[in-house]
Amino acid sequence: MISLSVPNISGSEFRHVKECLKSGWVSSAGPLVKKFEEAVCKHVRARHAVACINGTAGLFVALKLCGVRPGDEVIVPTLTFVAPVNIVRYLGAEPVFMDCDDFMNLDPEKVREFCKKECTMTNSGLRNKKTGRIIRAAVPVHIFGNPCDMAQMVEISRRYNFKLVEDATESIGAYYTAGACHGKFTATIGDCGVYSFNGNKIMTTGSGGMIITNDKRLADKARYLVNQAKDDTVRSIHNEVGYNLRLTNLQSSLGLAQLARLKDFIRVKKDNYESYKKELQDIAGINILGIPEGTAPNYWFYSLVIEKRKFGVDRDGLMDRLQARGIETRPIWYLNHLQRPYRRNQTYKIEKAPRFWEKVLNLPCSTNLKIKQIKYITSVIRTFGQE
Repeated sequence: MISLSVPNISGSEFRHVKECLKSGWVSSAGPLVKKFEEAVCKHVRARHAVACINGTAGLFVALKLCGVRPGDEVIVPTLTFVAPVNIVRYLGAEPVFMDCDDFMNLDPEKVREFCKKECTMTNSGLRNKKTGRIIRAAVPVHIFGNPCDMAQMVEISRRYNFKLVEDATESIGAYYTAGACHGKFTATIGDCGVYSFNGNKIMTTGSGGMIITNDKRLADKARYLVNQAKDDTVRSIHNEVGYNLRLTNLQSSLGLAQLARLKDFIRVKKDNYESYKKELQDIAGINILGIPEGTAPNYWFYSLVIEKRKFGVDRDGLMDRLQARGIETRPIWYLNHLQRPYRRNQTYKIEKAPRFWEKVLNLPCSTNLKIKQIKYITSVIRTFGQE
């Protein structure tokens, strides 16, 4: 079986983890958590980073820090993994679902239009005319490692006075090469951003996340909350409700080794992306989704867009046929505004996302994927397109 996305643990990871085990510092105490945070900050040129147990936990804390409260609303994409949507509900708020752009990211033009036509500015903030609730934040997600149009999202958020929490869980290492965000990495542009180090991500700590912010006040509060809100660590005094969301020293040792390889991982991902494009370019009815202009993605996932009328097989048909040949693929997530818990929530002009959901299949993308495997995968796809 050629798996969809598996970790690449073949460098200094074993030495780092062994040294951590020998030290005895394997829980959340120990020096490596701070060292990992500092290394991530240096890599993405951020001021502050707070390690946590996973990306979902990081997004929860980030939205809480940005003032999302019960009764508020948060703008979210319908085309994304369900985690950022669920977090809105964890905080007692409600999601408002937006469409995607041509790269499956949150469409800033529709966000702008929604704010202008469907909301009104008040002393309390941007109020949704339909529901009467305040729009407290938006969560742009950098889908599959492709950076969102953050320049527009920053301008919109400032004009309409809501916070931006970047879901960069899929995009560590991705950055902008032009425009207002030139030289900046994903997760470093909004009020807060969050990375994930889950086992299927481009780099991993097994499970883990990182809250990124350039605001020291937010960073200090985040660290306080993820560490049980300890006001006196010796006497166990807690003046607020905190959370046990800490990353461990052991996980951080793995993270440090993986981070040292991140640039090489992205180079391999890019090379494999180009190989897929080359091998598939002359097959009618399919293409690999491109990248947004002025960005350098991390190429986490490769999205194959299938036009059944030209190719002859639809997404599910191709997925089943590839599975039978030992090739694991996956469709994009079921759209969140159609999920049972969210069917009554407000949506706004969702037009492109359903078309992507019907047509997109993600291909194997591990950093240890070999060129001969890519040639095998593409040869199998070619065979089915000729049926």
